[in-house]
Amino acid sequence: MDTLKRILEQSSYFYEIISHPEPLLTSRAGAEYFGIDRGQTAPTLLVKTGRQYFRLIIAGDRGRVNMAELSPRLGCGRIKLAARDEVRSVTGFEPGWVPLVGIPLPVILDQRLLRYDCVYGGAGKPDCTLRIDPRALVELNQVVAAIEDSDQQLFH
Repeated sequence: MDTLKRILEQSSYFYEIISHPEPLLTSRAGAEYFGIDRGQTAPTLLVKTGRQYFRLIIAGDRGRVNMAELSPRLGCGRIKLAARDEVRSVTGFEPGWVPLVGIPLPVILDQRLLRYDCVYGGAGKPDCTLRIDPRALVELNQVVAAIEDSDQQLFH
């Protein structure tokens, strides 16, 4: 969490690390706890191709990701969700708590998040959530692909 704090303090973006009594395990739970729109939650998924890993940061009101539709955008034949142990070994964090910034992996970013003043996502600990200006996700990450609002075929 020290790396996350250092990166955030050096940026010019609004952020807040919010502690809560227990882990928020779903976008629905996060939205209810914070009293926000489910689309303001920003889960970070780790996906892998045959060549590399990517972080996929999506709006919490999206459905399940259609990996077959996503793979051509990355120029790969196949893409799939990383296993729990891979998430830990590649990011250093448990699934569900991967920070929104501070992980040196390319990012696929859902542009739907940019419609909000702030979004809520992983802060690296189960009892903490990062509230942040979504524009920071663009600047503080290595964004290599975007998901547009109209990309409904990417979700089921």
